Amino acid sequence: VTGATCLYAVYDPASRRCTIARAGHLPPALVLPDGTVEFPDVPAGPPLGLGGLPFETADLELPEGSRLVLYTDGLVEDRERDIDEGLDLLRDALRHAPGASPEETCRIVLDRLPVRPADDVALIVAETRVLGADQVAQWEVPADPAAVSEVRAEVTRRLAEWGLEDLTFTTELILSELVTNAIRYGRGPIGVRLLRGRSLICEVSDGTTTSPHLRYAASTDEGGRGLFLVAQLSDRWGTRYTPTGKIIWAEQPLP
Repeated sequence: VTGATCLYAVYDPASRRCTIARAGHLPPALVLPDGTVEFPDVPAGPPLGLGGLPFETADLELPEGSRLVLYTDGLVEDRERDIDEGLDLLRDALRHAPGASPEETCRIVLDRLPVRPADDVALIVAETRVLGADQVAQWEVPADPAAVSEVRAEVTRRLAEWGLEDLTFTTELILSELVTNAIRYGRGPIGVRLLRGRSLICEVSDGTTTSPHLRYAASTDEGGRGLFLVAQLSDRWGTRYTPTGKIIWAEQPLP
């Protein structure tokens, strides 16, 4: 077998937007809060490893409490039924899971679909949540190094309002490094966003698509330690791309 199929989704709990791309993979199922089951039209791309064609994305706005169901073809296809029949069975199974938790939904689907062990099966059910306006803070940052201290002061005030003073020191360090890099190497517009949910997520956006690289600076180097510090101070960090540039994010657990 050459290539690998992939389905990739990024959900923003502040805007309720979900961006999805697929590489030779089956589209996800979407269960709306009223129980309606849809298979969103996500542009198909070739499997990974079969060429350098760009992948198109689909942008969906999901109501709170929607469920995104991701699965492999082993769940809906075998030698005795085609994919269309399997998708119909999956749709019917999801309709019989109103009010069920994501874990219970998985059990209902596996019980109602005759899955044979001829192929591996992966099934993920994700329920969407929405962050309220009091859980999101964002600022625009001028491309001026002097603006970094202003960002730190704004972040300190917001963390105090949220009762997260214990995270002030590490959050200031993380944002100082990311904002300084955006000013020095990126281009405007530059933005900062804090998301307070099950964790605290810091995001810094700018107008370039150049991906940062983690470096291990020698003891004699004067720079190159910024992302290393971010990686050490956060549980997870990464980069995601937008139509206008990129976002570098870092996640910290709540105290």
